[in-house]
Formats: sequence, structure tokens, C-alpha cells
Amino acid sequence: MLRPPGQGHGNGYHHQQPQQHQQNGGGGGPLIHKHRRGNRGRRSRFDYGDGSSSTRVSVSDGEDTRPPPPPCTDFDMAYFHSYAHLGIHEEMIKDRVRTETYRAAIMHHQQSIAGKVVLDVGCGTGILSIFCAQAGAKRVYAVDASDIAVQANEVVRANKLSDTVIVLHGRIEDVEINEEVDVIISEWMGYMLLYESMLGSIITARDRWLKPGGLILPSDATLYIAPITQPDRYSESIEFWRNVYGIDMSAMLPLAKQCAFEEPSVETISGENVLTWPHVIDSHVIKFCGGCKVMPLGVFIWSCCLEIVSSAALITVKHVDCYTITREELESVTTRFKFKSMMRAPFHGFAFWFDVEFSSPEIFSNNNNQPSSVIESPNEHPTNGSQRKKRANPNEALVLSTAPEDPPTHWQQTLIYFYDPIEVEQDQQIEGAVTLSQSKENPRFMNIHLEYASGGRSFVKESVMR
Repeated sequence: MLRPPGQGHGNGYHHQQPQQHQQNGGGGGPLIHKHRRGNRGRRSRFDYGDGSSSTRVSVSDGEDTRPPPPPCTDFDMAYFHSYAHLGIHEEMIKDRVRTETYRAAIMHHQQSIAGKVVLDVGCGTGILSIFCAQAGAKRVYAVDASDIAVQANEVVRANKLSDTVIVLHGRIEDVEINEEVDVIISEWMGYMLLYESMLGSIITARDRWLKPGGLILPSDATLYIAPITQPDRYSESIEFWRNVYGIDMSAMLPLAKQCAFEEPSVETISGENVLTWPHVIDSHVIKFCGGCKVMPLGVFIWSCCLEIVSSAALITVKHVDCYTITREELESVTTRFKFKSMMRAPFHGFAFWFDVEFSSPEIFSNNNNQPSSVIESPNEHPTNGSQRKKRANPNEALVLSTAPEDPPTHWQQTLIYFYDPIEVEQDQQIEGAVTLSQSKENPRFMNIHLEYASGGRSFVKESVMR
């Protein structure tokens, strides 16, 4: 049960009374947040003045020796406020690939859920909590810091599940639950998997409440990168200015490139856009120099000496084991890559997408004290598209994929475009490195640093996903 400082609202719903906090960095002006749910370039603006507040629960009985949770900043408040908008939840629920895969995963693990206690982190409208209740959960704690929790509680009550589903309105870092949980479920993935930094809240929930051997859904995730060609987008955004109703407006080209390609673009591509993705992909030969190691603060330089000897389709940027990942590992992720173009075409940039799996803890390590930053053997986590879903037993895990060749989802793919394309020949090498790091300005933003070289020319592209 929740131990709030104030009075609950009954019917399984509990709202945490906010306390005042000081502005961060002296700011108080408008905050801009780009929704992960939506079409390319859609933005919402939120204005928080000096009256901004955070949610904090005080523990009233016993001494709490845990370190204090990270403060709730103005950026966090804007983030939570954005998820009070029904349109975001409507788009997520209407994503049938997403929603039906989660429901299938819950039923697939029904034996681990029936009669057990479940924690739904970022419950939104409560649909996953209700799926768990329908699967026989004894109790479900549905936690959300957004005001959508008010509607979630009404949905729970309308479905006569108030005795099973307890809606907690507050940050997962602040709420208190009086018991350990058997299952943690959450749809935490943002664009490029890590955008929005919601995975940190899953780590907090896991370390505070998950029983040893408990189930986390999804259990692991993998982020991929591949070079792409996208002439249609370049023509639509750039070439258009060369001749506008018979007028030479090519003077607009530098500004057009900056406006179109300065920030990451969320859009849908197909397998035909991926420069290094043949229809049939041979097994890769993977070499390691043995120099990979854990860096200061636990930040791991992933695959720092990974070399794909055969024609690479894509490379894993980051593999996340939700049973063992730490917050420190999310601060910065770096990987080197080496591709070989399968065709002659303009090279317009890189695409990122991800898979998540819904596996039992028996398949993955359930020792929360061990870092997940290890190099897996290529047989455990293949990096090519045709093999990434294969397992010894296909029934071991369900997979939700956002890859270009799979049915589209609301995540689409995230593209980093170059200002000018690079013409590549068949079998021409493309190599470099990518670093994804949490923004110092706002940890929910992501800094993207790309270094790439091909045909004897080297380039650097910096962008921020806001």
C-alpha cells in the first residue's frame, strides 16, 4: 500500500501532494518538449513559472536509509505534463503491433503473473495494468506521474477492477509501496530506444521492489544502426528550392539543409533504404581485440573494437538487459562501426531502430549486482537482421521490433541526415563511431555525436534529440 503524507482519494487511487521546489538554473520560461509519439516535427510548448512543483512522498514510519531520489526538475514536470494529453495515449494504444505484443507477452507469462503482485511503471491509461489483472494478477500497482492517472483510475473503476488495480499518482522515484513485487511491466521505450530516459525509472523500481527471480517485461532491448539512402526525402526538402515556379531559389539551400537535417528525424523507411541490407544475409565473422573494458563511472564503450568482416547489415549500438542494467551505463554509450555498401547509391545518413524481448529471468541473468556491460558472443545476440529474432526455442521470447522490414509502429525509425549526401560505390567501406549521451541541459534529451568516413573523406555530425 501507498504511504502518502496526505489523504488518499479512495477507490484504489492515491494522489501524492506536491511540495514546492526551486527552479533549476533560474529558468522559468517556456520549455519545449518533442513528443516521442507523433509525426515528424510535431512539438508542444509548456510554460512553467515560479509556481512549479514536484511530487515527493515522505516516509512516516521507520528510518529511510536509501539515497534520495533524483530531484523532479522543471523538465520532468513538462515531460509528465505532456503525457496528460489524451492524443499521445490514443496513438500508443492504436499501435496494434505495440499493444497486441504486450498483451500477448502478458498472456505468454500468465503463470508468472497469476496470483502475483505486479508493478506497472508509467501506466498511462492503465491498459497494461488491466491486461495483467485479466491474466489473474493478485494486485497491480499502476504508477504514473502524469495527470492521466486520474483517468486511469476511472477506467479501472469502470471495469470493476478497483480491488485489484491500485493507481498511484506520482513519480516512481517518490511513491512508496509496502511490499515487494513479482513482476514489473512498462512501456518505457522512446525514439532511438533511450530517448526520454525513462529506463532509469525501471531501474529504480527494480532495485526497490522486485523480488529475486522476479519478471521484467520487456526483459531486454537492442538498439541498431545502419547507413541509409533516402533520395525522396532529400529531394522533397532540398532539391525543391533549386526551381520554385521557375524562380532560382538555390540561395535558400543552406538554410533548408539546416532546418531539415539539423535535428534527428522520426519517419518510416523500408528495407530498400538500408544501404547494407541484402535480402539474404550471410553469417558474420566477428573479431574482438580484447581491449574492451569498463570505463570510469561504469560507462562501457560498447564493441569498441568490433569488426564485421563480411558485408555488415547493421550493428548493435547497445544491448540492454533490464535485469542488470545500471543508471550509470545510460549516461553515455559509444560504439564503432564498419559497413560495406551493397550498392552504388547516395549515402544520406544513418537510421536507428530497436527490438525488445519479453523473456523469463531464467534466460537472462537475474543478479542485480552484476553490470550488464559485457560483450556477448555473436551466437547470443546476432547483429544481422535475418538472425536477430532466432532462438534455440522460438517459444522462449516474444519480440517487438521497430525494424524497417517489420510492420510499422508509432516509433517508426530515427534518422540522422547529413547536410550533403556522399556518393558510395558497391563494396565501399563506411566506418566510424557513434556516441549517445544524456544531455547536460536535460537528461531526457539525447546528444548524438557521429564520426564517419568513406572514400577517403571524414565527417562529424552533432545533433540533439529534444
